Parts: sequence; structure tokens; C-alpha cells
Amino acid sequence: MTSGEPVSSGEPVSSDPTPASAQTPEPAPAPIRVILADDQPLIRSGLRVLINDAPDIDVVGEAGTGAEAVRLVAEHRPDVAVMDIRMPEMDGIEATRRISESADATRVVMLTTFDDDEYVYSALRAGASGFLVKDMALDSILDAVRVVASGDALIAPSVTRKLIAEFAVRPEPARARGVDDALLTGVTEREREVLTLVGRGMSNSEIAAELFISAATAKAHVARLFTKLGARDRVQLVITAYEAGLVSPSR
Repeated sequence: MTSGEPVSSGEPVSSDPTPASAQTPEPAPAPIRVILADDQPLIRSGLRVLINDAPDIDVVGEAGTGAEAVRLVAEHRPDVAVMDIRMPEMDGIEATRRISESADATRVVMLTTFDDDEYVYSALRAGASGFLVKDMALDSILDAVRVVASGDALIAPSVTRKLIAEFAVRPEPARARGVDDALLTGVTEREREVLTLVGRGMSNSEIAAELFISAATAKAHVARLFTKLGARDRVQLVITAYEAGLVSPSR
């Protein structure tokens, strides 16, 4: 062998510098796990068929009463519970309250009909992260499950109007005497402005345009409000904005 001649080990040399482990495709995200709670089997059946057709959402349990829904959530720990309001033994509001007490709580999407106006405020206060009407397009219900599972909140526009109407007739002391600073301890003036706009139903991009700031800055303000006010999602921020007197139906 000539001096300086490279020695071959006999092993094939790959021209791809990327480690084999790095070339392994990432596994698909786990499907969103859902339980359905409604005392009408026909509605549960329709929702189940709809959800089973979605590749990213699985139904892991069904309940016909609020008490059964609470038990199934404790057993299966789903990502989302789709909950009717009016059910026997325990209504959906009480079931939502019990489910939301857990630190890693399943997020709840309430399903309502147009004659359930009086329950909107109570359900949101109980911890619901979404509120939909049963006559919405089925695809909208799937989208709502995805939104709520991602950690955001969603309320149907018609339900938002009912919520505002509920605040209009509710004798809130905060509105009667102006802004309640006790509910806003530690919140800066800029964050109050952001909270006011959240209370009016604006998205982060709309808030950014209104206040002449970037969308990222608006998102950061909202994130700090979650922490300071102990809010789970935007629904809870909206409620705080009303209860603190920052927003009212007339403003």
C-alpha cells in the first residue's frame, strides 16, 4: 500500500450527513378525546357520527345525565366534554362546575337551544370554555371542539348577544359605581385598555389595530391578563371586564 493512500474500512459511506434518527417522520398528533353528554340519544348519535368522521377527534364516552358526565370525565380524562345544559339528576351547569374544579380540567363546550338564555351567564361562570347553539352547522361544532381543545374559547355570536343582554338586566354593583378596582389589582392601564377590548369581543389582531400596537404585543398583554386575573380563557376575561365595570352593553 502506498504511503498516504486512504485506508478503506469496507463500510459503505453515506453521503447524507443527517443522522438516521433525524430522518424519522414525526408521529401524528394524538386525536382530541371527547365525551358527549346529552339526555337525548338522537342528538348524541348525530354528534357521534359527525365526530367519528373527523380524523382528528375521537368520542371516548357518552353520558345521558350530568352525574354520568362527571364520572366519565374522571374515568377517561378527555380533552373536551360537549355538554347539554338541561339533563336529569344533575344539570350541565353543575356538571361543568365540578369538572372545572380539577387542576388539569377537561374543557367544556356547552350546547344550548334558543330558549336557554337564562343559563348562559351561569354556565360561563361555572367554567365553560365554549357555548354553541344546537342548530349551528355541524362543521362549526367540530371547529369549536378544536378551538377549545387548543386552549382558546369560543362563543356563538347569538349566544354572545344573550350574554350581553344578561349583563344588561343583572344589577351589577360594579357598573353602578364605576370601575371596581378591587377586581383589577395589579393590572396596568394598558392592560385595562386591552381587557376592555376583549370584553367587547375583539380578537388580538383587532385589539392591535385599535391600540396601534403589534399583534404579538396584544397577545402578550392578553397572556399577562390570564395570569394576573386567574382566567382560564377569553370567556373568563370577558366576564371580568363586565363585572369590573370596564364594559357594559351601552358602551
